[in-house]
Amino acid sequence: MHSVDWVVVGTYLGITLAVGVWLSRRASGGLVDFFVSGRSLRWWLAGTSMAATTFSVDTPLYVTGLVARRGIAGNWEWWAFALSHVLLIYIFARLWRRAEVVTDVELTELRYGGRPAAVLRASRAFIFAVPINCIAIGYVMLAMRKVIEALGLFGTLPIWLPGDARLWAVVALSIFVLVYAGLSGLWGVVATDFFQFALAMFGAIIVAAFALQEIGGVVELKRQLAEVGRADALRMMPRPGSVDLPFGTFLAYLGIQWWAFRRSDGGGEFVQRLSACRDEREAERAAWLFNILHYVVRAWPWIVVALASIVIFPELMEPGGDPELGYPLLMLRYLPVGLLGLVVASFVAAFMSTVSTQINWGASYVVNDLYARFIDPEAAPRKLVTMGRAASVFIVALAGAAAFYADDVGKVFRFMIAIGTGPGAVLILRWFWWRVNAWAELAAMFAGFAIALISYLPAWGDVSFGARLAITAGGSAMVWIPVMFLTAPEKEETLEAFYRRVRPGGPGWSRVRTRLDLQPVTRLGDDLIRTGWAALALIGGMLAVGGLVLGEWRTALFTGALAAAGIVGLVRSAPRRVDG
Repeated sequence: MHSVDWVVVGTYLGITLAVGVWLSRRASGGLVDFFVSGRSLRWWLAGTSMAATTFSVDTPLYVTGLVARRGIAGNWEWWAFALSHVLLIYIFARLWRRAEVVTDVELTELRYGGRPAAVLRASRAFIFAVPINCIAIGYVMLAMRKVIEALGLFGTLPIWLPGDARLWAVVALSIFVLVYAGLSGLWGVVATDFFQFALAMFGAIIVAAFALQEIGGVVELKRQLAEVGRADALRMMPRPGSVDLPFGTFLAYLGIQWWAFRRSDGGGEFVQRLSACRDEREAERAAWLFNILHYVVRAWPWIVVALASIVIFPELMEPGGDPELGYPLLMLRYLPVGLLGLVVASFVAAFMSTVSTQINWGASYVVNDLYARFIDPEAAPRKLVTMGRAASVFIVALAGAAAFYADDVGKVFRFMIAIGTGPGAVLILRWFWWRVNAWAELAAMFAGFAIALISYLPAWGDVSFGARLAITAGGSAMVWIPVMFLTAPEKEETLEAFYRRVRPGGPGWSRVRTRLDLQPVTRLGDDLIRTGWAALALIGGMLAVGGLVLGEWRTALFTGALAAAGIVGLVRSAPRRVDG
């Protein structure tokens, strides 16, 4: 890093802070303004913000390590979530917007009633805001530390600071993020997300282009991969008998992970963006844009860099090496002065977009679902905003502590998936079946969490990730299903109030619908058909882009045809909306 590079990074940070100060007034009106932007976001801003939130400094490193160890097919570890994210487009985006909640856990006291609902809301709010959220921010900090380490920045700090000097630099950057996120709330987060995503994508494309230029193009890259015995890394689908990605684990990704995870119906930061949209149509469009950016556009520059790192840095693939470092090392190797600063700024942008979201999202639970609900229900709007800013400080402090105890981004990512597996089926069913109650959701959440933690004990031995998902999802179901039928259903007035507000489709609410004589807003059957066509279009388009990038023309033609069929199916299956 030369002085020009530092000027570029400093300029970016200054602009970001200026945006936060400029938007601080708009976020100070109250809880809805601070956490859901006054419900006035446009689809293109909300959708890009959703994509920016999942594009952090850890994701290029995570994908690089994943491809180095398991080949392109290893990306099904996160590609499998496309199935739940497509459900978000045609089924859950409109439902969440219609619910008009500030956080997803607020829905629990709309859907359920009494003390169990209150306990569920408080439990989920605390678990998501503190341990889960702080671990998530912590491993993003870990990834940023790896980038700083690879670039040789901040090697020494004052002796009175304990631990890793580079990690302290990341904590300082997190405090900077805290300042602008605390000033501007979700307004500042989504506004900066839009520019941060564009900058981060530009940086990823630049690194991939320089790496390919040095190697001699895609054809030469494929030849060199074959020379080092890694031609299998180019496979986009695993094969039975594969060692790198066991086929059973792949089937668990597609058959269990997406619906059993705690965000099967959207969840978390996505719900915050959807609730902030102007109306239901804008929420649906935002979900579509997120899916395109997240799956079709974003991953392939990272994958190209990961493949290049296999042949350029073979020492990272050896035992004791860290293949996740291949990405920042390629930056340092190829990028000229000035452009290096711009790409480092793009990494800072990716880091800030995720951390700012996690800070605001976690604070929304602390304020909306703990403080305002249980401690001070009569708190004035400005006091709630102040509490939101205080909660943000608390979350950053805990996340900084968590960052000092992690060492592998991929391992932490898989751990987060494991402990979040179990309640997904209940989260989906609660929208479409009146019989699901608060006890069932509580049982699913705690059983899944406990089973996943137990599966990591040494006594279990070396359990494959696919087996761990199956054990957790199955064990959780064996707990929550009996609990649901052994406990009383929700009161009729609670069910009727929820149906009036959300009006979901499907047969699960027929008895309530008949009693109220109120038709659903959407037809579940039609929406499921469109979801199927959308999944075909999205996954086909994602693989077709990969085929084009890597010169795999048969793959590109076949998957492109699947994508085209999905698009035609979407056009021909126009949704039938029921008025009233």
